[in-house]
Amino acid sequence: MGFRVSFDLPTDTPASRKAYTRFRKDLLDDGFTMMQYSVYQRHCASIENADVHVARMGNVLPPAGEVRFLTITDKQFSRIKVFWGKKRTKTATAAPQLELF
Repeated sequence: MGFRVSFDLPTDTPASRKAYTRFRKDLLDDGFTMMQYSVYQRHCASIENADVHVARMGNVLPPAGEVRFLTITDKQFSRIKVFWGKKRTKTATAAPQLELF
């Protein structure tokens, strides 16, 4: 289970650039990795764990702009196709999950 965050935040003033930088740092501090510009991803063990991270990031949203959270399964993530120019590159595998008995 994982989710993606995509955002479009203004950077036209010093204050908005600071808010953008702060939000990006908060994402990285919460374990997100950059998938591409303004798109970050994080693997979670369960939907409940994903909901915790969505709520946490929802509490630190910048005052302006748009942020979207999308929760997807590992199977859905594995079906992502990535293209660079005209060559197709291999999609990264999903992070392994720990099982506790």
